Parts: sequence; structure tokens; C-alpha cells
Amino acid sequence: MTRIRKMTEADLEAVAELRVSGWRTAYPGLVPRRHLDAMDAAADAARHRERLASGDDPAADEVAEASGEVVGWVCYGPCRDGDQPAASGELYALYVRPDLIGTGVGRALWRAALEGARQRGYARMVVWVLKGNARARRFYERAGCAADGAQRTDDIDGTPVPEVRYVLDPLPAP
Repeated sequence: MTRIRKMTEADLEAVAELRVSGWRTAYPGLVPRRHLDAMDAAADAARHRERLASGDDPAADEVAEASGEVVGWVCYGPCRDGDQPAASGELYALYVRPDLIGTGVGRALWRAALEGARQRGYARMVVWVLKGNARARRFYERAGCAADGAQRTDDIDGTPVPEVRYVLDPLPAP
């Protein structure tokens, strides 16, 4: 059974491992191989530790736990896009242990993020997805999100990486 709970500092290493393994599983061919190979879970955990220690981070972090092990992570908070209504939340990250993709862990994390967004007063949710990440795009489309036509391109190690914005509006009732 999977349990969703608030992330603690003790979870940071496991969350960093999830993020690195998630990138390495989902992004080959979309993000430069040298970037994926250079990802460092210890450095990622240290960045998260600094973010949490700052005390002014508006993001919410939750983990999925099964049999005492962290198997997924979701992070959300206020939308950072200036063209969105004030009552917009943004899903910053959702990662599931690669061997558990398709088992419902991601859906449970998504539902937890939507519930947390409602509790924070958000009426809609925004998420940016790599344009070439067909699996993630299908996930959000099945969850009721729709691409709104907005696109942006990040530069990762000199390679343009296009993203598309999805919106869930309004948030479904609990």
C-alpha cells in the first residue's frame, strides 16, 4: 500500500535519487547525455536541503512511501508564470521510481498535489512538460490537463529543450 505524506529532511537523499533516476529514464534523447551522466544525487539533496532551510520557500513537498521506502515525490506551489491568474498553482515536479511507473503511484501523488493546491486556495494547476516527453504528456492529458499553447525553451548544456504548458482548470472537486 502506498501512503502519501509530507516530505521530511530524512527523505532528501531518497528524493534526490528519484529525481536523478527519473531524469535518466525519461529524458535520453531529449536532454544531452553528458548532462544526465553528470547528475549527482548528493548535490541534488544538498540543494533541496538549502531550499528547505531558507524558510521562505512556498513549495510543498510530499512523498509516496511503500513498505517504508520512498517511491515517489511531488512538489507544487504558486504558479511562477506572470500571465496566469493569481489563484493558479504550479506542479514543479512529480517523480516515481522508474520500475513503479504505471502502478498508480504517480496518480496518487497527482491527487495529493491537487488536494494540497485546493487547500492553499488555488483554483487551477499549471505544469510544464518537456515537449518530447510523450509518456508525461499522456499522463497529464489523462488527468484532465490540456496544453494551452504556451511554450518555452530551456537551454541545458547548450542544447535547446522545448517545453509545453498544460493547465487543469478548474481543479476537480474533492
